Amino acid sequence: MSWPGGLSERIDAVAIGASAGGVEALCTLLPALQAGLRAAVFVVIHLPRERPSLLASIFQAKCALPVVEAQDKEPVAAGTVYVAPPDYHLLLDEGPRIALSTDEPVNFSRPAIDVLFESAADLYRERLLAVVLSGANQDGAAGLAAVRKCGGVAVVQDPESAQVALMPAAALQRNPTSLVMSIGDIGRLLATLGEKAA
Repeated sequence: MSWPGGLSERIDAVAIGASAGGVEALCTLLPALQAGLRAAVFVVIHLPRERPSLLASIFQAKCALPVVEAQDKEPVAAGTVYVAPPDYHLLLDEGPRIALSTDEPVNFSRPAIDVLFESAADLYRERLLAVVLSGANQDGAAGLAAVRKCGGVAVVQDPESAQVALMPAAALQRNPTSLVMSIGDIGRLLATLGEKAA
């Protein structure tokens, strides 16, 4: 599997969006993140709004990096995984810092993947890698277009390998030149982000 060269030096942020089937996909991906990663990682998964999320603790058990639920106005630290809390959009602001919002749901979701991807694209531009994983709606397709427009790297889970194919298929229909990868290949790509340049 080939991907653009020099990503380990170029990428300062990774944004990952998932819905149905996404927790299982992330439990495969997160162990690939290296302890030396200098990029920050932001995760939006569609969650029930009415109850607390256990995702940070679930993912922490599988990840060498610190995994935290994002807090409003929190400064972004390299090598940290930030998970969107239930019922809040996760955005990125100058600093960089976290911004949480209770604006209207997007694609029937709050948090929404498009909101994260669009704000991350504005801030990180060509230094962003964005990934759309398994899910059952079209969230992420418009956001991935914003990432590509700003020069970022767009990655989509191969719909045939996704537990629920609709979301990656919608992302690909809108962004046909995205890198299409199995979960294993996405994990290998993420692992390279922690490698030092030779």
